[in-house]
Amino acid sequence: MSRVSGSLPDRSGASGPHPKRPLEQVARVPHPNLPPSAPSPAPRSPAVTHPALLRWPVLVLAVGVWESAARAHGSVYFPPPDRIARHIHDLWFDGPVRHLFLSAAAVDDILPSLGRMTAGFALAAVAGVVLGVAVGRSRRVYALCNPVLQFARAVPPPALVPVFVVVFAFGTPMQIASIAFSAVWPVLINTAAGVRNTDPLRLDVAEVLRLNTAERLWFLVLPSALPRIFAGLRLSLSLSLILMVFSELLPGTANGIGFTLTEAQTRSDLLTVWAALVLLGVLGHLLNTGLLAVEKRLTGKGRAV
Repeated sequence: MSRVSGSLPDRSGASGPHPKRPLEQVARVPHPNLPPSAPSPAPRSPAVTHPALLRWPVLVLAVGVWESAARAHGSVYFPPPDRIARHIHDLWFDGPVRHLFLSAAAVDDILPSLGRMTAGFALAAVAGVVLGVAVGRSRRVYALCNPVLQFARAVPPPALVPVFVVVFAFGTPMQIASIAFSAVWPVLINTAAGVRNTDPLRLDVAEVLRLNTAERLWFLVLPSALPRIFAGLRLSLSLSLILMVFSELLPGTANGIGFTLTEAQTRSDLLTVWAALVLLGVLGHLLNTGLLAVEKRLTGKGRAV
């Protein structure tokens, strides 16, 4: 047999050693068995304006229309926004700097209301997440409890006031209990639904890795259910603010924003009524913005504020 001299021919048919090519050229040579790669998309141009900044012109336009309409109409029942803003400043935010500009009226009206709402919302959030995880982990328990949960969620919160008055009597405990009991259902139902929607493949992986129950809940179930949990928390937060005002409209309340509304209505002080309504809107927006920031930090998903 004769020995084959020289080098083997390459795919193009030419013999001889392959010439050395730079790594960049080698990387660009397509493989004969692979389809040609699609062209890389053109880089996106950065957004010119942040979406959050687009809301300010709409807000300014709405306030301007309100101001113009109120001044043109001249009705005592619909004061212009500038009078309402000055009244809010004089009533609640003309205090010293060391008190964060809060006046004595703000300490008597705003802080007790926020304390009741925070306590009721915290109780509803903790109880809703714990019970929702317990219900959602078992398909049979969820099937048994779901009709009861839907029934309790559909009961109007004001209809439960006589029950709480009998159990707790008038006062702060009754107000916190009514807020917590009525605001717990959105968190509980959404948490249970989020736990049930956990990817079964991930559960199988956790079984292979021999994770215990606590590790599965902390590293797998809760992160998977977080979007649904925060959806329930947002509903519960808005409901807590509404129930806080309603509970302070009842007899036995001596302070709070709802109490201020009742007193202003009794005195026919419509400017204070409008000031309390605007303050409630601002508080609701700030609380919702803070909750959305926490959700973005934990889930990594941005939502429109």
